[in-house]
Amino acid sequence: MTLHRGLPRQGPGSDATTRHLFSLAGPLPPRPRVLDLGCGPGRASLLLAAEFDAEVTAVDLYEPFLAVLRRSAEARGLGGAIRTEQADMGELPHPDGSFDLVWAESSAYNLGFDTALRGWRRLLAPGGAVVLTEAEWTVEKPSAGARAFWDQLYALRSRAENAAGAIAAGYHVLGSYGQPPSDWDEYYVPLGARADAADPAVPGMEQAVAATREEIAVRRAHGAEYGYTGYVLRPVDGRWPTRPETDADIAAVHAVNAAAFETGAEADLVDALRADAAAWLPGLSYVATAPDGEVAAYSLLTRCRVGDAPALALAPVAVAPGHQRRGAGAAVVRAVLDAARARGERLVLVLGHPEYYPRFGFRRASAYGIRPGFDVPDEAMMALVLDDSGLVPQGTIHYPTAFGV
Repeated sequence: MTLHRGLPRQGPGSDATTRHLFSLAGPLPPRPRVLDLGCGPGRASLLLAAEFDAEVTAVDLYEPFLAVLRRSAEARGLGGAIRTEQADMGELPHPDGSFDLVWAESSAYNLGFDTALRGWRRLLAPGGAVVLTEAEWTVEKPSAGARAFWDQLYALRSRAENAAGAIAAGYHVLGSYGQPPSDWDEYYVPLGARADAADPAVPGMEQAVAATREEIAVRRAHGAEYGYTGYVLRPVDGRWPTRPETDADIAAVHAVNAAAFETGAEADLVDALRADAAAWLPGLSYVATAPDGEVAAYSLLTRCRVGDAPALALAPVAVAPGHQRRGAGAAVVRAVLDAARARGERLVLVLGHPEYYPRFGFRRASAYGIRPGFDVPDEAMMALVLDDSGLVPQGTIHYPTAFGV
């Protein structure tokens, strides 16, 4: 801790990343109650209080970090907005529903990603979200050198595996963000300078400096194989249980699609896609059920392509007339998108209402260089990048034959 004291950050990050992750959290109260866990010297706490008028409870086990934060808050006129608390993030005393936002940059690994998410969910008020960052593999097959280093410290997973962990812990993934290499520089450049200036006569310092230099060297050699990703998560809406369709649901799915639209074309489209082995992806046809168990809403992802690259088409999305405008449609869309993330899919396309789908993270497809092969309003053709660790494919969208386009 002597080596780390006085550093601006205790893990990879930046003010720009903090702002971006906050923007993905969706609507929050005007003065959100934020719990910043493993806050360190409080870089995120200060930004959230200053720029987003947050009431921050900043938690860390190391009192000297909290003392730095209190001095910084007072100097910036934020003393009334930030309260520090020396506590274990795994044994928090706060009542259920105490916070609108649980924030954890570079700290969830102390508990483990899945354990942290399960434990923190109870702290969220209705509509609240968790924002956390996690180190993970960014390549399918990491090298032996990268694995030799990380396996002894912390078991990294892929983005798909972490998405699956979040879903299993009871969350929807509102968004994910691969942090840029510059976020690592903001951490490692000051830390490396501190290691170079450290006094090796201080007990334990020689070992601490050696470990720090090894970590920085591994990043320099293998940085393309792993990175930090920010996740923005919201607990599942328990009013609308969701699941993959079963054979027993086929008739009900047809009925919901027939009832939700003016003609039976969408219901027939689902049946045609189900018969197309090249388009149909088992496990990506989802239903939401009402309290009586009946199918209330439906969403479907099938295989399409952008140029030669695989992608997914979201269509149709249908809600039975008696359940519309009550959250069933949003629940089933989020569920099928979560399933796609957990499979490692990277890109989803939708032709739909430009005022509805952006709530799920969709943006104009043309901004990514993606266009349909037919004329539609530009704002209605949208894309959602599920995994931004590589280049987003560009080109013309090729739909399954059943779409008739």
